[in-house]
Amino acid sequence: MTNETLGFIHRFEPGPDAAHPLLLLHGTGGDETDLLPLGRMLAPGAALLSPRGAVSENGMPRFFRRLAEGVFDEADLRRRTGDLADFVAAARAAYGLGAPLALGFSNGANIAAALLMLRPQTLAGAVLIRPMVPFAEPPAADVAGRPVLILSGAMDPIVPVENARRLAAQLTAAGAQVEHRILPAGHGLSQADLDRAADWLRELAIPHAA
Repeated sequence: MTNETLGFIHRFEPGPDAAHPLLLLHGTGGDETDLLPLGRMLAPGAALLSPRGAVSENGMPRFFRRLAEGVFDEADLRRRTGDLADFVAAARAAYGLGAPLALGFSNGANIAAALLMLRPQTLAGAVLIRPMVPFAEPPAADVAGRPVLILSGAMDPIVPVENARRLAAQLTAAGAQVEHRILPAGHGLSQADLDRAADWLRELAIPHAA
C-alpha cells in the first residue's frame, strides 16, 4: 500500500531479510511502484523501500530538478539528496531496517550516486543502472568498502560511456569497491542488466552468511 508519511510518498514491502533491504529509486516519469517487481526478482527475501521522487517535470516524477537533459540543477540535487537521506533514516526507524542497498535506474541512479558522495552513511552499497556523474566537481567523500555496481549501455543515447567511466573513477577514488559493466544495450533495462545485477547481489550475500 502506498504511504504518504515520513516525508515521501512511498511503498514499503516487508521481507524476511530486513537487515539488508533494497532502496528502489525510479527513473524520470516512474513512481513508487515501478521497480517493485525488479526488487522482488533480484532480492526475493529483502524488504523493499520505494519512494516517489518529489519533483515534477511536466507531470513526470523525478528526484531532483534538471536544467536540460544531462544538465543538473546541482543546488537542488544537494538539497533533495539530503531530503532523501533523512527519509531513509526515518524509514529505517519506522520499519526496523538495516542500511539499504540502493537499486536506482537513470534519474534514481543519479541521486543514489549523489547519496554515496554526500551522505555515504545512508547506503550499504548500490546498483546504479545508466547513471551519470551527478556533480561537475565531485565532493570529498568516504565510501570506503561499499560495493557499487554500475551498468552502462554501449548504445545509450543519453549517457555517454565516458561519463559513466568518470563516475566509476570518482567512486573508486572515494574508496568504493566498484564494478563497472558496459552492456550491449541502450538506455532502457535489458536482460543483461537483470542477469548481472542478480549475480552481483548473490555474490554480495556470501559474506552476509558468514
